[in-house]
Amino acid sequence: MELQTFRPPSFAGTMMFLVRNQVQQWKNHCRFSVNTMLSGHRVYKHLLSGRKCVSKNTKTSVSCSYSAEQNDTLPSIKQLSDARVIYAVAAALGHNKESHPESSARVPAIVKALEKMELTTKFRGSDILELQNFNLASVDDIASVHAKAYVSGLEKAMDQASEKGLILIEGSGPTYATSTTFHESLVAAGAGLALVDSVVAASKNQLDPPTAFALIRPPGHHAIPKGPMGFCVFGNVAIAARHAQRVHGLKRVFIIDFDVHHGNGTNDAFLDDPDIFFLSTHQDGSYPGTGKFDEIGIGAGEGATLNLPLPGGSGDTAMRTVFYEVIVPCAQRFKPDIILVSAGYDGHVLDPLASLQFTTGTYYMLASNIKQLAKDLCGGRCVFFLEGGYNLDSLSYSVADSFRAFLGEPSLAAEFDDPAILYEEPSTRVKQAIQRVKHIHSL
Repeated sequence: MELQTFRPPSFAGTMMFLVRNQVQQWKNHCRFSVNTMLSGHRVYKHLLSGRKCVSKNTKTSVSCSYSAEQNDTLPSIKQLSDARVIYAVAAALGHNKESHPESSARVPAIVKALEKMELTTKFRGSDILELQNFNLASVDDIASVHAKAYVSGLEKAMDQASEKGLILIEGSGPTYATSTTFHESLVAAGAGLALVDSVVAASKNQLDPPTAFALIRPPGHHAIPKGPMGFCVFGNVAIAARHAQRVHGLKRVFIIDFDVHHGNGTNDAFLDDPDIFFLSTHQDGSYPGTGKFDEIGIGAGEGATLNLPLPGGSGDTAMRTVFYEVIVPCAQRFKPDIILVSAGYDGHVLDPLASLQFTTGTYYMLASNIKQLAKDLCGGRCVFFLEGGYNLDSLSYSVADSFRAFLGEPSLAAEFDDPAILYEEPSTRVKQAIQRVKHIHSL
């Protein structure tokens, strides 16, 4: 079924950042319940008081409540104060198409890796907190970014999905839907909102609040205001940005998108908004073909969108340079109140859908440096949102190493990455791309 069916800073500042980050990593190095391995299916039951998530065939019993009422299920101040990492899981096991890269195996693979690598509450105590109870996103939350006609049309399409088992809701991805897609997409968006709430609450009582990660699907950064696109249903990070502004008064939101594909949906949602800075690095020429250098926003939002298409073959060296020469000065100049991250792991050299050469170590570097950037600029308020990543091994190892970065622990990327498969990066073309974007944005 096609979509129409719905009708719906300076150099000195950068150097100071580098010094602070290295000192902080050295200090962290010197100092040094859910926790479930999913092996079956999670089903959703509708209750009068809300919606309840029941996990079946798990190694431990788990119950996750999703309520449509006012959220009173956030962790206590003490739990938030003790935590260094907080995360939420929305695996959307009912939203699945066999042999499709964006399948229900993705989030469980991450959860299993976190368990295996002892990066859960069971092994780390209060340092790592899983947010088990949170509200669904409301229709109003979704409509802060998406057209109401699209939202209501998708909900109505669930009857057709229930009859047929699976329907196509957008052709370029292709993006599919099952009978649970609408509900599970609300759960995913709700997880992100609850993590924003938790991080903001923690930041009011401590200088170094926990970094948050929404391990959710369907992903969101391709979903445009009028509909789904590119495996994405609702724009999770965009919805969270509006939530941060409306509910918490965090006016200036800085969004970093390091997915291998351009986050066109997020880009389009904030084209004319000067208070939301969208910065995307992505592979030049990859899906969906947007994200050119000259896409910088329109009207009042001109200059608050930065797109940096990188040549195929770009890897760790390229991304490190981009971080310090582009991301840091942009963020310093913008002065955000919170940093949100569209964390796509499909730039990994092992990922089947693109041809960049990021490694697990690249993602550790990004996670560590973005955390430090948030600490320097906005009271440590930072939430990551899972986007792409379709090789289950590189995805799960890289997310796990991101958790280690949040904890300030050494990377274990060397245990997974194989330097022998890497080839020389196109350094001249990378340098040209960086210089071009720096010229356009006066960096």
